[in-house]
Amino acid sequence: MIKKISTPNAPAAIGPYSQAIVCGNMLYTSGQIPLNPENGQMEGTNVTEQAERVMKNLDAVLTEAGTSFGNIVKTTCFLADMADFAAFNEVYAKYITSAPARSCVAVKALPKGALVEVEVIAVID
Repeated sequence: MIKKISTPNAPAAIGPYSQAIVCGNMLYTSGQIPLNPENGQMEGTNVTEQAERVMKNLDAVLTEAGTSFGNIVKTTCFLADMADFAAFNEVYAKYITSAPARSCVAVKALPKGALVEVEVIAVID
């Protein structure tokens, strides 16, 4: 069974997709960028500030699905500039401490000019 996850505590989808999908006991999130869910505006002017908002958005989606950062098994991280890798890692490591599998790539551009986007796969207990 497939279940769509939606919470007002994370930004609404800006296209034809869901914030996340549960299939069995697995959660697959869409990529989160640093949009403030209250006003839909980009939050933060640097990668550190933007990564903090991204992690808050992911936390809201994880919570709505009944799981948490500790149950993440895979992350995919997108950076607009690989020079931001170390600063991004500092924020990432505050939230995601279980050392899941991870990919981190630099991309040409992210939606709405974001500096960072993160998606996760997590187990639901």
